[in-house]
Amino acid sequence: MYNGILTKNQFINEKVLSYEQGSKERAELEIELAKIKNSFADIPIIIGGKEIRTGNKGKCILPHNKNKIIGEYHKAGKKEIIMAVEACLKAKEKWISMLWKSRAAIYLRAAELAAGPWRAKLNASTMLTQSKTYKQAEIDSACELIDFFRSNVECLKDIYMEQPMSSEGIWNRTEYRPLEGFIFAVSPFNFTSIAANLPSAPAIAGNTVVWKPASNTVYSSYVVYQLLKEAGLPDGVINFIPGNADEISNLILSRAELSGIHFTGSTKVFQDMWKTVGNNINSYKTFPRLVGETGGKNYIIVHESANLNSAVRGLIEGAFEYQGQKCSAASRAYIAKSVWQEVKELLLEKAARIKVGDIEEADTFMGAVIDQKSYNSIKEYIDYIKNSEDAKIIFGGYCDDGTGDFVEPTIAVTTNPKFKTMEEEIFGPVLTVYIYEDENFMQMLSLINDTSVYGLTGSIFAKDRYIIEQAERILVNTAGNFYINDRPTGAVVGQQPFGGGRLSGTNDKAGSKLNLLRWVSPRVTKENLKN
Repeated sequence: MYNGILTKNQFINEKVLSYEQGSKERAELEIELAKIKNSFADIPIIIGGKEIRTGNKGKCILPHNKNKIIGEYHKAGKKEIIMAVEACLKAKEKWISMLWKSRAAIYLRAAELAAGPWRAKLNASTMLTQSKTYKQAEIDSACELIDFFRSNVECLKDIYMEQPMSSEGIWNRTEYRPLEGFIFAVSPFNFTSIAANLPSAPAIAGNTVVWKPASNTVYSSYVVYQLLKEAGLPDGVINFIPGNADEISNLILSRAELSGIHFTGSTKVFQDMWKTVGNNINSYKTFPRLVGETGGKNYIIVHESANLNSAVRGLIEGAFEYQGQKCSAASRAYIAKSVWQEVKELLLEKAARIKVGDIEEADTFMGAVIDQKSYNSIKEYIDYIKNSEDAKIIFGGYCDDGTGDFVEPTIAVTTNPKFKTMEEEIFGPVLTVYIYEDENFMQMLSLINDTSVYGLTGSIFAKDRYIIEQAERILVNTAGNFYINDRPTGAVVGQQPFGGGRLSGTNDKAGSKLNLLRWVSPRVTKENLKN
């Protein structure tokens, strides 16, 4: 019997590769890109380790080349959804009985595979199905995915080692049980790493999971599932069911055995799920744990004391990396009037150098937005700005949905701090700027605090420490992740655990012990050694 007590290892983030011309990683990526584009995947539902094909199919389409279809996936219906829940419950007892170090070994092996022979496949599938550049894919589907797997092992180890005090003649100990029942994981289209973490974090703690991947990116999620199987994940621990979101959710949320939801997506969808859970609360065997990361209306403040070159870089990268399709993307900016002209010149200069187009070309900065629905929504906001007297577009504003769903990086200036695009989440490459009078800085902080229902990320660029301290204090509830002299995106697992409050989610901090704690149910045992 294994009885080792493992001590903490120092978690080290995966190194980001450069993909320079002629490098090994670039050659491997190009081969994998060609391989995926020149083949056609038939992606099944996977329940209890068995592949199921319903014949009711969805298409895997490249957003930047809508005529290119690289595969089809089978959609789960009522029968398959019920089967997936039953598979979870059946696999639970054996998965729980496995030593935690064996569960951990599966994820550590998955991390090694992702860092090595699977890296190109993960990145290529992410680039093609999400329209990400190689830089954005490398950060996401390689490094962050690897970091989640390794970090979760360390976080769970820390939890297991946390034990209560004992007194003379008394031995107290805590067992961190998985939750009863099953977990429902619902992943978004925009990050392969998040898609991997949502089912994996509960599973490493001993839970079994029904995983509903985003319909736009079933392909890259399926690659993650295959990776986990290659690493030794047993059948039935994670069950893969693409399909119609409403149909799947309605059936699963009505099950008495539901013990938790791990969600990333829109605020409205999470609110609807929460409402459904509330309506069903009397029928559940336990109170389900609801863990969600949702929307954001993230801000950047540029104070008169800021380093303007750094601030402009933060604005460009924060607003336009991955087409602004990050929940942390900067979409509203507050800039001091005394520095606005210089900031404007730098912004326009840098924005003009942004290349929008084919993500396989090395110098592309922005690809296409994810689909026609997103394109139409973003275009509506841009058209609203164009037709408004309260705002003016100073850069971009052009949209083209011919070959792919492309939206130019768009910068608007408004005279109304409560303008529509200062308040509502757009989830696209649109940045709205409000210019404030330098002497009204404190009022402007109160304005930021009161403008948005969200509380995900925000940042301030300033050298004046009194100013930074005031912003930190007044804006304490506006951002679960706050950045000083840096863009409000790009949180790194283990360094900046990620999540927000208000209507941005439950702030359970993905990539930290706080998240893993939601997937365990402690039992404390007191043993009297004198009797």
